[in-house]
Amino acid sequence: MKQFISFVIKETKHILRDKRTMLILFGMPLALMLLFGFAITTDVRNVRVIVVTSSMDHLAQQAVDRLAASEYFTITQAVATPRQAERIIRSQQADMAIVFGPDFASKRSGVQFIVDGADPNMAQQWTNYATGVMTNMDASLTNTKLLYNPQMKSAYNFVPAIMGMLLMLVCAMMTSISIVREKEKGTMEVLLVSPVRPLMIIVAKVIPYMVLAFAILLIILLMARYVLGVPLVGSLAWILVISTIYILLALSLGLLISNVAKTQLVALLLSAMVLLMPIVMLSGMLFPIESMPVVLQWVSVVIPPRYYIEAMRKLMIMGVGVEQVLREMGILLLMLVVLMTLALAKFNKRLE
Repeated sequence: MKQFISFVIKETKHILRDKRTMLILFGMPLALMLLFGFAITTDVRNVRVIVVTSSMDHLAQQAVDRLAASEYFTITQAVATPRQAERIIRSQQADMAIVFGPDFASKRSGVQFIVDGADPNMAQQWTNYATGVMTNMDASLTNTKLLYNPQMKSAYNFVPAIMGMLLMLVCAMMTSISIVREKEKGTMEVLLVSPVRPLMIIVAKVIPYMVLAFAILLIILLMARYVLGVPLVGSLAWILVISTIYILLALSLGLLISNVAKTQLVALLLSAMVLLMPIVMLSGMLFPIESMPVVLQWVSVVIPPRYYIEAMRKLMIMGVGVEQVLREMGILLLMLVVLMTLALAKFNKRLE
C-alpha cells in the first residue's frame, strides 16, 4: 500500500510541476464557462427593426411601442413601403421589418415579417419573440408561461454541456497522454517490473486526474451558480453520483486510447478526433439531436456525453428526481462496464 501511495504522490507532483497541463486543466474550464456564459449566446438582444408605416392604426402603434420598450428589439427607423424595408435589410442596416395589414385593428391579424434569414435559427427566434411581444399587448390573446428557464438564458443550456465536454476531455485525453508519455520515455517498462502490480500502477496514475476532474466539476458548479446565475435545482448528491460514473467512464476511455497510441502526438490526435468533434457536434451540446438527420441520430447513440448532458440538464435545471434519469444512468453504467473491460483486456503487461 505504501508503494501504491508513493506512485500516486509521484504522479500528482508530476502534474503539478507541469505548468502547461495545469493551465489546460484549470484555464480551459474558466475560459469556456465565460465564453459560453457571456460571449457565445443564443439570447435575443437588440434586434434592429424597421417599421413600415403604410398601414398604421392605433393598435399597430401600440404593438410598435411594446417592441421599442422590450429589451429584445430596437426600432431603428420607419419607412413607407415594404420594398424600402427589404432594401435596407439587404444592405445589412437592419435585421427585420414589420408590415401591418390594413385590417390589423379589426382582426388582430395581417402582420408580415421581413427577416434576414442568413441564420435561420436566429430568424425564427426573432419572429417568435416579435409575435409574442405584439400579441401580449392584450392579455386575453395569449398567456405564455416558460418553465425552468423563464429568462431564456443560454447559460442554462450550455453549462451542463460544458460539464460533459470538459470532464471527458480532461479525464480521457490527459490520462492517455500521461501513460503514453511513460512509454515514450522508456519509464513504463521500469514501472511494470516493479513489485507493484501493473494494474495498480495504472490506477495510481489515473487517481490524480480523477481528483482534478472533481475539482473542475466543483469549479463549474460554483461558476454556474454564482457567476452565471444558473440554478442548481436538483439533488447535488445525485449530480455527484452520475458525475462519478461519467468520470470513471472517461478514464476507461483514456486508458483504451493509451493502449492504441504509441506517441503523445498520436494520443492527442486520437483524443481530438474521437472525442472533441463528436462531443461538440453529436452530443446535443450545440444542436438538438432531434433536428439531426436520422443517420447522425443513430451515431449519437454511442456518444457518452449525450446521456450525461441530458441527465445534468434534468437534474440541474429541471430539478427532477433520480427516477427521471435512470435511463441515462443505466446507459452510462453499461458503457462504463464495456469500456473498462476493453481497456483492461487490451492493457499489455509487457511493452513491445
